[in-house]
Order: sequence, then structure tokens, then C-alpha cells
Amino acid sequence: MITQLLTSIAQGVGLTLYVTGASLLFGGLIGLVLVGAARSPIAIIRAAATLYINVVRVIPPITWLFLIYFGLPQYALRLSTLQAAIIGFSIIASAFMAEIYRSGLLSIPDGQREAAHALGLSPFTTVGHIITPQAFRVALPAIATYGIGLLKDSALASTIGVREITYYAQQSAKQTHEGLLSFVVAGALYIIISLVVALVARRVDLKLRRKIGVL
Repeated sequence: MITQLLTSIAQGVGLTLYVTGASLLFGGLIGLVLVGAARSPIAIIRAAATLYINVVRVIPPITWLFLIYFGLPQYALRLSTLQAAIIGFSIIASAFMAEIYRSGLLSIPDGQREAAHALGLSPFTTVGHIITPQAFRVALPAIATYGIGLLKDSALASTIGVREITYYAQQSAKQTHEGLLSFVVAGALYIIISLVVALVARRVDLKLRRKIGVL
């Protein structure tokens, strides 16, 4: 029975990883724009970025999914369940990633920028080769933690029909009447994936520490 349930529910692992990875990627890219806007010398741009980040973070993920999947068709914009899930989670991830990036940048002393300027380095070189690598190393644990949280939140995509782990767990529970066992198996899959993500993040962090001489 367990083998049968595992085989059935594991069908959703691929889409779970796809939704999580795509959302984290797009959210991370949008987050870079947001953190840049939040640090802009132009007040109205800073205010707009801050407002976006704060509003997005306080609205529950499931509300975003319903707004996009059920709300947009009223305005002639119909999306597939997968598209709606990725767009929704990307919007959410962008706000959280912007805050993570901001924390990483704030951890870098201003003296490093001043030293780079004194050495005649261009702003591009300073940001690309001095500030960003250090900020990324500082932010990496928080990014991994958020990625694991996003992996768990992706279960909400089942509410709009995305065939990820929780979706197949629900279907298995209906077919076999083994609801408890089905969701135990689903939970075990989430735990395994989360442990793998945490392990990979830890290895990357150690490599970055060795590269810059911090252990």
C-alpha cells in the first residue's frame, strides 16, 4: 500500500519543484529591481517600491492565487493553473526576496565602498565584484530558508488544480480511503526535498566562505 501511494503521490514532485524553482527565479529577479528601487535617491520610487513590498507581504498566498486564477478571467485574461501559480508565487517571492537582498546589502560596511572608490574602482566593478558576492553569501541562508518555505507554500497550488504533491495526495486519499497515510507520504516527500535544498545551500555557503577566506 505504501509503495503504491508513494508511486502515485511522487508524480507531483516534478511540478512541485518546477513551480518552486520558477517562482523563486522570477521572484528573485524582480526582487533585484525592487531592492534597487527601494534604495533609489528618488523619493517617489522608494515609496512605490516600499508600498509594493509591504502590500504583497501581508496578503495571504492563497488570496493571490485566487485573485489571479479566478479574478483575471473577468478581464479577458485567462491563465492555466500552472501559469497562475507561478505568477502568484513569483509576485509573493519578489517582495520577500527584496527584503532578503536589502538585509544582505545592509550587512556590508560602507567602508568597503569607500575603499573601492579610493582605489579608483568603477561603481560597476565595486557592486559586481566586491559588494554583491559578500551580500549574496550573507543572504544565502535566508534565501534557502525562504525557498523551503516557498516549497511548502506551493502545496496551495493544488487548490486551483496544479498537479503537484498535495494534489496527488488528495486524489490518492479519495481513491484508497487512506487519507492519513496519503498525507503522511506527502509530508515525507516535502521533508526529503527540504533537506536536500538545505544541504545544497549549506555546501554552497561553505564554498563561498572558503573562496573569500571566511570559515
